[in-house]
Amino acid sequence: MSSATPDQSAPELDTVLVVDFGAQYAQLIARRVREARVYSEIVPSTMPVAEMLAKNPKAIILSGGPSSVYEDGAPRLDRAIFEAGVPVFGMCYGFQLMAITLGGTVDNSGAREYGRTELHVSKSGSTLFEGTPAEQAVWMSHGDACSAAPEGFTVTASTDVVPVAAFENDEKKLYGVQYHPEVLHSTHGQQILEHFLYRGAGIAPNWTTVNVVDEQVALIREQVGSKRAICGLSGGVDSAVAAALVQRAIGSQLTCVYVDHGLMRKGETEQVEKDFVAATGIQLKVVDAQERFLTALAGVSDPEEKRKIIGREFIRVFEQAQAEIVAEAGEHGEEVEFLVQGTLYPDVVESGGGTGTANIKSHHNVGGLPEDLQFKLIEPLRKLFKDEVRMVGQELGLPEEIVQRQPFPGPGLGIRIVGEVTKERLDLLREADAIAREELTLAGLDREIWQCPVVLLADVRSVGVQGDGRTYGHPIVLRPVSSEDAMTADWSRLPYEALAKISTRITNEVKDVNRVVLDITSKPPGTIEWE
Repeated sequence: MSSATPDQSAPELDTVLVVDFGAQYAQLIARRVREARVYSEIVPSTMPVAEMLAKNPKAIILSGGPSSVYEDGAPRLDRAIFEAGVPVFGMCYGFQLMAITLGGTVDNSGAREYGRTELHVSKSGSTLFEGTPAEQAVWMSHGDACSAAPEGFTVTASTDVVPVAAFENDEKKLYGVQYHPEVLHSTHGQQILEHFLYRGAGIAPNWTTVNVVDEQVALIREQVGSKRAICGLSGGVDSAVAAALVQRAIGSQLTCVYVDHGLMRKGETEQVEKDFVAATGIQLKVVDAQERFLTALAGVSDPEEKRKIIGREFIRVFEQAQAEIVAEAGEHGEEVEFLVQGTLYPDVVESGGGTGTANIKSHHNVGGLPEDLQFKLIEPLRKLFKDEVRMVGQELGLPEEIVQRQPFPGPGLGIRIVGEVTKERLDLLREADAIAREELTLAGLDREIWQCPVVLLADVRSVGVQGDGRTYGHPIVLRPVSSEDAMTADWSRLPYEALAKISTRITNEVKDVNRVVLDITSKPPGTIEWE
């Protein structure tokens, strides 16, 4: 996929609104719509319908939710949304709300269905179900059930328990299903969703990373003008792609700051200094603050205290660097007014949304910068999920090593050492981590896991036998996990051969390590990181 010329204005995109009724899957619905190459946004169910319609959506999807339509205070929706001529698709609670609002019948009869359920399609040639099997597995999660569709609707599917599990009104372009088509357990769910988007709503699948790049380049140029911007570059995917996108728009008006706190993995600082700069031509200011961070962390074992120290020191170093950039720019009459952040769409949704430019707040992902830093934000990734950010990075020509980099915590290896952080322990962990990453790559497992934290239990020692002698070394923990968004995660079932190679190499090549263990805890109850 190749990008259009940078100064080309991006066309206005068709937008699908996902109305969130408190569903655990609202973000997943938005992702599935985007996987169909249609742009989507999540809005709260409390948003007035007039405001929703003012966004000029091409379609609206009503999510599921934990409430019963009969509960006091349960979310409601103005009937006007169904009379505006905009195609609407209700799922689960949204389906029941559509039914009861338009005169159908929803019974609170105890007809419960949870988990995998067999769906019986009665109208196989319908808008939603054409080309799908008459019997298909779907994922249910409901207590109430629809027993009669509103007038003008055709019932197109049922289950053994629920007489109306799907209905359709092609004339008014209103559709609904009782189940969750967005989850993988609904075997033809994505196909049903795409049928609504393409056939029911008549939307063309034309949202691509080219759209994102072109749109953001135009917006950033308009926003920044002749001013300057800075970006805190961590080496992670989000900040790297955000920086590359802004650099595409304003070139030398952007300066990136990389703080080397000595807590990075092996080779990552060099990767940022060489590969990233070579790929983008970006202006990079590298601050070597390793001694400063090690001094501040000396004697500290409490994980929360370590996080606070690392965050505090990062702020101070970044402030100093940005002050130097501002001073240098001021000599040439160029004002540094903007700060680039790699905020993603889940961050926006989970913090309650919000639009426009804002001053830095302590909760932003730069690491808790003080509120008195009066930069305006540039957040070119705030509409994107993590996988979409990676695609934009590829579009911008960033190296695969950066684009496909696994998530890595801001405090770095400082929170992957259980115990005090010292240079010796960091060097030990860096070597073990490098071996694990290398073997996972050689085994072709990088894309199969979300990430694999490697943890040093620095305050724990165990007896071992190495070179015919007794040893008393540290254990290393491998924590491979699979996830879509890191909100929940399961431990990855890696091949024994790969685990064996990692264990053998670490115990052979890394001094003072005589044991490698595997963490097989899901999240919840465990977290992905140990500290």
